[in-house]
Amino acid sequence: MYGDRRRQDPPSDYLLKLRQDSIRHREAVLRSFQPLQSPQFAAGDWAAGARATLELMAQGVDTIRQAVLVTPSMVGDVQLVSQPDLLVKQPGWSCWGNWVYTPIDIKLGKKPKLDYQVIAAYHAYVLSRVQGVWPGESCLALRGGQLYAIELYRLVPKLQEILSACLRDLRSTEAPELFIAHSRCDLCHWFGHCYSEAKATRHLSLLPGVTPARYDFLKQHHITTVATLAQTNPGYLAPLPGFGEQVAEKLVHQAQALLDNRAIPRTAPQAPHGFPLWPSDLPEAEVELFFDIEAAPDQNLIYLHGVLVVDRVSGQESFHALLAESRGEERRAWHDFLDLVHAYPHAPIYHFCPYEAQTVRKLGQNYGTASHHIDALLGRFFDVHKCVTDGVTLPIESYALKHIARWMGFDWRDEGANGAQSICWYNAWAETGDRTYLEAILRYNEDDCRATYHVKDWLVQFSQPYWERLYQAI
Repeated sequence: MYGDRRRQDPPSDYLLKLRQDSIRHREAVLRSFQPLQSPQFAAGDWAAGARATLELMAQGVDTIRQAVLVTPSMVGDVQLVSQPDLLVKQPGWSCWGNWVYTPIDIKLGKKPKLDYQVIAAYHAYVLSRVQGVWPGESCLALRGGQLYAIELYRLVPKLQEILSACLRDLRSTEAPELFIAHSRCDLCHWFGHCYSEAKATRHLSLLPGVTPARYDFLKQHHITTVATLAQTNPGYLAPLPGFGEQVAEKLVHQAQALLDNRAIPRTAPQAPHGFPLWPSDLPEAEVELFFDIEAAPDQNLIYLHGVLVVDRVSGQESFHALLAESRGEERRAWHDFLDLVHAYPHAPIYHFCPYEAQTVRKLGQNYGTASHHIDALLGRFFDVHKCVTDGVTLPIESYALKHIARWMGFDWRDEGANGAQSICWYNAWAETGDRTYLEAILRYNEDDCRATYHVKDWLVQFSQPYWERLYQAI
């Protein structure tokens, strides 16, 4: 509302893709609700849009596209404006007569996320003030043809809490305190601006594990800086709601690691002090495989199995890109992957996060691979991310692969490469046939495999002194 728009970030390729996908999804849903009528008004003139919408509602038209609903808020001169994608006429009683309207909001997601549900509840709330009665339901039209009716009785209290906080912030003479939440902020135009402010002050929200709820409790106990948190006894934090012993220790270690720019080993509850939880989860072998998958979620397609084969004896490393250049080649790429890993039956397979293991099981089911073969294969899988988060606290803002590997000295060849960008590259390849997009994906995937290799070796080397001490003690 009040920021200098020159400070906004330009939209990323991925955000532009999401917008286009959202437009296509919205148009597909709207085609199933023909005929549609829309209020006629000049862009941005909410008052005119609201008047035009009221006229259509009073006439009792069956379906209204891009309705504009306006009602005064309970606070001062602030008005509430709602623009659901659809209003659908239903039997009932309202100020118009023997009909009511139900709002439908069209969202690109496959699941009814809480954010979506709160917005759907907001549409229902404003609509109830306009037509004089609550709608029987408020719905989300999700990707895949799902129509999801939200539970208004459960969502309205949450909506009232959020709406009150929003109105309080809008009427305040001071900007609300920033809070960096990567899951919510990364696609925002203001992210770069907010992040630079948070970085300059070493805001606690930059520490992994500091959620908004935990941050509120930390502030209540006057713990508002990294330095203060680093000096706090974990036992002081453990009884707080949403903390516990492990979270409290992790947060204090996180602050200490950041202040000193050092890695701090985590310990098992019954282990001698200073002995980390691993590396028993990281076996070493003569040949080791490092595995990373690339997918196109909007196409429900697993198009690349990248495998880095590391021969510890010969010192040779070879990268294998098992690629499906189209949907019809997914099965062949899957079987190519199986052939490769079966060529090294005793090699552990390292990956980062559970996605690879989950996807292997899914592909096995899709393509009729015997379950005992999949179970045996997954028995060779080792999640390097879990070993990191279980075993060590690092001076980083996120335990994503890029943050971890870069702190350990590894970097990607393409600066802008990431999972979202690879999705855009694959779509660009599908649309244009330009193989430079595929080449960029393969470089990124190979770098992910090599980053996993780098992190795994770093963990083993870091833990070595601790385990030598343990063996001597035994």
